[in-house]
Amino acid sequence: MLKSINNWVSLILLVIAAVYLILSYQLPAYAYTEVDADVIPKALGWLLVFLAILLFFSKDNETEEQRQRRNIPKKETGMLLGIGGLIFIYISLLEIVGFIVISTLFIFLCSLFLGYKSHIVNGVVSIAFSGFIYIIFNTLLQISLPSGILPF
Repeated sequence: MLKSINNWVSLILLVIAAVYLILSYQLPAYAYTEVDADVIPKALGWLLVFLAILLFFSKDNETEEQRQRRNIPKKETGMLLGIGGLIFIYISLLEIVGFIVISTLFIFLCSLFLGYKSHIVNGVVSIAFSGFIYIIFNTLLQISLPSGILPF
């Protein structure tokens, strides 16, 4: 029954979709809105279920070339784990340190980790991008991002 990788991936996606849908159905309902906050999460969850079912029944004759592409070299596995660790640190420290500081450090360290050598350009881009996103969210969208250790 589970002969191809598509079958395995589709079952994993179905489990993820089921957990996601359970959590999205627990979102509170608001009485004075026409479109509630849970509409998009529920729609995305059901879309994931639908696409996982399509993936399960899709015919895929895997070639040897496709099997070889699926093997990830150890160097790239280390990179993936390193970036995953940086993302975990970013999420953990976002509220404490603040958006601008942690985003600047995250962008700088990710670029450095992935092999970008020009530190000055990397620093300028990290600061400019984080500041630009902070200004867009705070002024245009009026969404407060965590200020953390900064006074604004």
